[in-house]
Amino acid sequence: MKICIALLALLSSIGLAQSHSPAPSDDTQQLLQALADAPGPSGFEEPVRKIMVERMKPLAEKLSYDGLGSVIAVQGTSGPRIMVDAHMDELGGVVRRVSHDGYLTMQMLGGWLDQALVDQRWTIIGSKGPVRAVTGIRDIHIVPQEERTKVYPRESIFLDVGAKNAAEVAALGLEPGDPVVPDAPFAVMNGAQNYQNQNYLGKGWDDRVGCAVVVEAMKKLAHAPHPNQIFWVATVQEEIGLRGAHTSSEIVKPEIGIAIEGGVTRDAPGVHPEEAQELLGGGPAIFLYDSSALPNLKLVSLIKQTAKEKTIPLQIDLIQGYGDDSAEIQKSNGGAPTVNMVVPVRYTHSHNGIMNRGDFDKMVDLLVAVLQKLDAKTVANLRDFTPQ
Repeated sequence: MKICIALLALLSSIGLAQSHSPAPSDDTQQLLQALADAPGPSGFEEPVRKIMVERMKPLAEKLSYDGLGSVIAVQGTSGPRIMVDAHMDELGGVVRRVSHDGYLTMQMLGGWLDQALVDQRWTIIGSKGPVRAVTGIRDIHIVPQEERTKVYPRESIFLDVGAKNAAEVAALGLEPGDPVVPDAPFAVMNGAQNYQNQNYLGKGWDDRVGCAVVVEAMKKLAHAPHPNQIFWVATVQEEIGLRGAHTSSEIVKPEIGIAIEGGVTRDAPGVHPEEAQELLGGGPAIFLYDSSALPNLKLVSLIKQTAKEKTIPLQIDLIQGYGDDSAEIQKSNGGAPTVNMVVPVRYTHSHNGIMNRGDFDKMVDLLVAVLQKLDAKTVANLRDFTPQ
């Protein structure tokens, strides 16, 4: 009897495991996972750059770099110069100081909320390889009642690597200036078994999701006609001032610019209807306003019309407190019509963001369709401001 019960329990557990096993991944999911998991805060994008170059180079006629490390890959040899941009860097930090008792302080890179920093796991990239760390937190048993609901300011946060003193920290290969990134591995969320409807959890979707859109769109246009020169640019240091977009735009001299970014959703508790409009799973979106750029109105109309023709749902959003690379692209080459196209993301600028695979795939299709329309006549019209 005991053997039978044990056997039934074993069979039951196997069946349970099979029913909850994730659907097998495809090449796109593997790309998204590789990009999300790669460490690459502003100024330390090399692991992401390596992935992007490996994927972009076989698809391009030419590949080069700007002086800050942005990647510029070209498809096409004639026609208008179209710049499609996504940034490689993510939010992170650098080690600022090592205390005598083995704790490290951190200089934040990018727009972090203080409440997103406490009691989180991090990875520090030292000279001897990655080292795990945690931002420590005061024990509840010693925190006065009046402090228990307060947010700890970033100046009081420290990294704990399990070292007893500064010498042990040095032995781990760590020193001031080493980059720090969230420790938040990629995962397929619960729910849809069909990969086209799955939600993906990961760090850095701002803007690794855009980097993946670039690669997937390049694949499609490597074997499809387009009436232009497309400059696919993976930029650096966006999160600390749109710096790579500025330097790469000086080289590309675009006639039209398209930034691909992670958006901001309203379908999470606590988001006010005036703050964001995107829904996860609602399709790609375009920004009609953010605090750094306004899109070209004719280009917006072209994207809307293309989405309608391709029966791709298109969301519209206006976001305050948001900057993107199109702000620098639009100021290059005497002025370039630009737009910011986004894949909706929940919980940007945090350890754990959520994106939807269907939104991603539809963004790739929409971007490719728009690029195929940008011939010389269309681009000239987009750049024509003669009063009618």
